[in-house]
Amino acid sequence: MEKFKLIKEAGFEGVEMNSGMNQEQVLKARDATGLTIASVVDSVHWQKTLGDPIPEERQAGLDGLTTALRDCKAYGASSVLLVPAVVNQRVSYDLAYTRSAVEIRKVIGLAEELGVKIAIENVWNQFLLSPLEAARYVDQFESKAVCWHFDVGNVINTGWPEQWIRILGGRVHKLHIKEYSRKKRDQEGLWKGFQVEYLEGDNDWPAVMKALDEIGYEGWGTAEPAYWPSGVEVPTRLGQVSKKLDEIFAL
Repeated sequence: MEKFKLIKEAGFEGVEMNSGMNQEQVLKARDATGLTIASVVDSVHWQKTLGDPIPEERQAGLDGLTTALRDCKAYGASSVLLVPAVVNQRVSYDLAYTRSAVEIRKVIGLAEELGVKIAIENVWNQFLLSPLEAARYVDQFESKAVCWHFDVGNVINTGWPEQWIRILGGRVHKLHIKEYSRKKRDQEGLWKGFQVEYLEGDNDWPAVMKALDEIGYEGWGTAEPAYWPSGVEVPTRLGQVSKKLDEIFAL
């Protein structure tokens, strides 16, 4: 309740939840503040991946996705954010692709029944590394229940968000709004690229907004600020982020 009130006071209209939380508490906070729960993040998808070589691990990942879908329905949200697989020395790219697709197909019927979507996110999981492949991955399911949750900042290290948006087109159902600086990456290290204020990194926000207009996007843009200035209290920072998003969306 306290967190929802802080978010509401900062000027946000909605919030994204993790799955597996206390539904009663979440719903009380939602109803008391009037915030919309826009989406739910599958909270186990990194640890229990759908591309794992161990069947029991894949089943645990599938159970986690099922929980997230049911939470999504209960909260009145429209989609579950899913990281479908993680490619590493233990999990090959091709098997991550085929295994995760098999598992997702098992719950498409449930998603359709509940009226919610499974939204794949582009993250640093060494998987689905181009927008062409991302589009093909979604299209193979031949279901409107599978779509894309596009993270604007996550692709700047290797590409350009506006290109991804145009290629993914109507597959984009949700957005994560994040900033990234190639300069900080080059000078301080890969992950340090995220440590930059909105509108001060390498996102060409006017180009991103133009691309979103071109595909007719009218969905949510969820703030995911990786940068938090030292010494700034939560209410102050939430207000800063809210204003920055207003600036971005006005472009």
